[in-house]
Parts: sequence; C-alpha cells; structure tokens
Amino acid sequence: MLLADSTAGLDTGDTAWLLASTALVLLMTPGLALFYGGMVRTKSVLNMIMMSFVSIAVVTVVWLVAGYSLAFGPDAGGWGVIGTLDHLGMAGIAPASLTGHVPTLLFATFQLTFAIVTAALISGAIADRARFGSWVAFTAAWTLLVYVPVAHWVFSPDGWVLSKLGALDYAGGTVVEVNSGASGLALALLLGPRLGFRKEAMRPHNLPLVVLGAGLLWFGWFGFNAGSALGANGTAAAVLLNTQAAGCTGLLGWLLVEKRRDGHATTLGAASGAVAGLVAITPSCGSVDLLGALAVGLAAGVVCSYAVSWKFRFGYDDSLDVVGVHLVAGVIGTVLIGVFASAVMTGGPVGLLHGGFTLIGKQLLAVAVVGGYAFGATYGIGKAIDRLMGFRAPAEHELTGLDLAVHAESAYDHGVLGHGTTAHATVLAQHPSDKAATA
Repeated sequence: MLLADSTAGLDTGDTAWLLASTALVLLMTPGLALFYGGMVRTKSVLNMIMMSFVSIAVVTVVWLVAGYSLAFGPDAGGWGVIGTLDHLGMAGIAPASLTGHVPTLLFATFQLTFAIVTAALISGAIADRARFGSWVAFTAAWTLLVYVPVAHWVFSPDGWVLSKLGALDYAGGTVVEVNSGASGLALALLLGPRLGFRKEAMRPHNLPLVVLGAGLLWFGWFGFNAGSALGANGTAAAVLLNTQAAGCTGLLGWLLVEKRRDGHATTLGAASGAVAGLVAITPSCGSVDLLGALAVGLAAGVVCSYAVSWKFRFGYDDSLDVVGVHLVAGVIGTVLIGVFASAVMTGGPVGLLHGGFTLIGKQLLAVAVVGGYAFGATYGIGKAIDRLMGFRAPAEHELTGLDLAVHAESAYDHGVLGHGTTAHATVLAQHPSDKAATA
C-alpha cells in the first residue's frame, strides 16, 4: 500500500479512484454473504447472510471509535506494535486532512472496508452452529484485538513488519487472508464440528447464488487491490491486470485438478478456484510482474483444490473452507513474493528468480507471526465469549436450522424447505463430493 508525500496536496483523480475503490470493496461483503449463503444448507441461509451483514455495522462502529487510530495513528513507543489513541472517535481529522494525495477521511473509510470483509470471512469457518449474539460480540472484540494490531504491523508506515522487517504485503495477504484463515481455524476447533459432520451430506444448496457472490467478489477485488495504490496511476493499472490474471489461472488450475481427479469440472470448483487465485494475488499484486501473477494464481488454484479436503483428513470442521482457501492461498501469495518479486514493481527488493535471497525469509517470518498471533488471540477471545455467553448454538437450533430458530424466518417456503429437509436434488446430483466447498 503506497503512502505518498502529503505535502503535494489533494489530487482529484486519485481521490475519485479511491472513492470508487472504497465502494467496490464494501460491495465485497454483500458478495461474500451471497457466496457463503449459497454454500450452506437451506435451513441456515439467512443466518449465514446475516453474519456478514451485521459485520458491516459492528466493524464500522469499532473502527470509527478506536480502530483507525490504533491501526494508523502515530506509533506508540516506537516498537511498531500498535498506534496511539490520538484520533479516538476520528478526533483531529478534518475534511481538509490528507493522507498522501487523498482525504484522510476517505483513506480511513477505505481501510474500514478491509476490516469489514476480513471479519466477515471468518464466519464461513463456523457456519451452521454459532450463536448470533456471540458472533456479534466476537466481531467487535476480534476487530479491536486482532485485526487492528495486525493492520498496524503491516499497513502502517511505522509497523514492524513493514518498517523493521521489510516484508512485503501490498493489499493484505497477511492482514486479511492469513489473519482470517488462522482465526477461522481457531474458532472451528473451539466450537467443534457440525452435527452430522462426515456422516451427512452438507452440500451447497444454491450454486447460482455461489457464482453470483463470487462474481461480486471478483468485481470488488479490483478496488481492493488496485485501490491500494491510493492513486489513479500506472501502478494501479499493473495491479488491476495482475489481479485479473491470477483470478483466471486460479480458476483454470482448480478445474484442471477437478477434471483429472474427479472426472468433472464443476461450477463450484470454478468459483472456488477464482477466489483462491484472487486471494493469493492480494499480497503480491504490487510486487510481481504479469508472469509472476499468472504463476501465483495457478499455484493457488491447484494447491487449494487439494487443501479443502484436509479438514476430512484431520477432523476439523471448517464449514466453508476459510482455512483451505484463505489461509492456504494467503500463505502461497505472501511467500511467493520472495520468489517472483520484481524490481520493476517493488522499486527495490527482488525475489529468488531475480537474484534476491533474503526476501523469502522475511515473508515466511511475517506469515508465521501473523498466523500464530491470529490463531492464539482468536482462540482466547472465542473461549472468553464461550464462557460468558456460550458460543455454540444449542443442538436443537442447529438441527432445526438457525434461520427459524434464531431469526424466526426462512428464505424458502416453510412447508418445503424451511427446515432444510429436502435440499435441491439437482445440486446433490451434480455435486457428489463435499470436498470442493470453499470460502
């Protein structure tokens, strides 16, 4: 993420692009809601969608009160660990205040949309079995105690990952992807598997909804990555092209594995592969050239198509494969910066293929520290909420379906699909394997 010299004044073109990018990234969370909503069973569709939508409101309040100041305020103590509360409640930031060539209020809002979608991503790991009120409390605590510190480490010019370690993460491979994936794993282990896990078919009930959600995510990802240039410039153009390229090779890589392994290239696999490629290019889009972007996306599509089945081997129930896609592809994209980074894009540091031998170690360390912190802190927050409120939904609610039990409504006719007893037969017939579900 580029932070230009603020003495040059406001640039209207940069500001216009960041305004559009902010709207694009915000759209990703409703897109994620549809993506996740199509992947769960009929009895919990609305609950799944609500977990994303409520994240928009909760994270916004937390971010504006204290999150932005702690993430992007002046560093406290010079260690690069956390910011100060100088801008508590956005104090001291006026419409004329600038970050680079854009209004600081706009930059703060752009960063807010990143925090929103990161928190919402975690919900896929605990689909069908979490108390809604506990999720709301978790989202607030997690944003402040996990997302905000990591954002300061990586995105702030004073953060230790960026300023002291020298690791590269252009748009959030660690902050968004590794962070949400490791956190999702922690909650999945804490809550335990869904009732019937490994015994019952838990296939996506609405594939058109999944594809629509994936399309909205892909669309929003251009704002996510290219918007991180904070300007309407050549870097943004290169990043946008890299994003498109990696999404396509991720999709193709996943389908190739499916065709070879299962004999069928599926719609769900196409959506999953595209997301895997987009996840992987997120940290590396500003560091690799076009050939590097194609390779990063392909690696993610291939590896993640296998990684989503690890939950069956190891027994953790990551419902919608936040771990198998976001954690794994986030690690792939972040580490491969150390292989493919080009001076043409970075302006300095290069990867192994260009003669640089130290960057890959920095990337590995950043991944390990962020992933370890996210897992440990998330497990602690989840455990505290579980003891105070209870985090796992009652068994009868899970069996009935959270839509009716929690929200007293259903996305479908109560007499036919309200209790999730007769999921779409066509989906079951078309997708005989549970292993291709992703998030």
